[in-house]
Amino acid sequence: MLKGKWALVTGAGAGLGLAVAESLGSAGANIVLHDLVEPVHAADRLRSQSGGDVISVAADLSQRASIEAMAAELLGRVGAVDILVNNAVVRHFSPIEHFSPERWEEALAVNLSAPFHLIRLLLPAMKERRWGRILNMASIYSTRAVADRVDYVTTKTAILGMTRAVAIETTRSGVTCNALCPGTLPTPAIERKIAEIAVSQGRSVDETRSDYLSSRQPTGRFVAMEGVGAMAAFLCSPAAQDITGAALPIDGGWSIA
Repeated sequence: MLKGKWALVTGAGAGLGLAVAESLGSAGANIVLHDLVEPVHAADRLRSQSGGDVISVAADLSQRASIEAMAAELLGRVGAVDILVNNAVVRHFSPIEHFSPERWEEALAVNLSAPFHLIRLLLPAMKERRWGRILNMASIYSTRAVADRVDYVTTKTAILGMTRAVAIETTRSGVTCNALCPGTLPTPAIERKIAEIAVSQGRSVDETRSDYLSSRQPTGRFVAMEGVGAMAAFLCSPAAQDITGAALPIDGGWSIA
């Protein structure tokens, strides 16, 4: 389905980014795995699984010069990036009055400015080929708020606006731009948070996890990373050629509860 296409997935050394890369690789795409530290081992594993070409790269997405250098290197190496998945994210936990200005600037740079820069740098080659897929990783918190995470809520809300803006500008170009909005995923950060809550309340981790998920997702379970990856692959398929500017919830019913 995606044979011959090159896909760049940011923040893909592990977790959701790697799951999305695996789904795109299974659909035939060649993969560029990005992370802050070059994800060599993840690339080796993905290469053995998919059989396609896999490149691993490192770049600090909080720095525009680093983003531009990575994009130039990739365009020179593979000609064009056909699929861009803006997945990399930073998040911090703090009440706004204690929120570090440096952490705020970092979140804006990685979560919002980096997708903007990568889109502006990679879109011309997509337009030239009359085919491209841009996927922005949003969140359930793109449409609602949560305490002590002002950077995450703000940037994930803004990414929906960017998605719509890019989509409307590319409607006749063969390029689509969509956002995926996952609910709670079994990431290391969330598992650590659940463990901390369990310790503070003197409860078991399993019981705490069950209550944590039931209070959010009506399914009462984590959203499967493989499901998000499968949706990403679908949005790159011919069947999704008319889906653009969409924000697609994958949240176990959280957004409608």
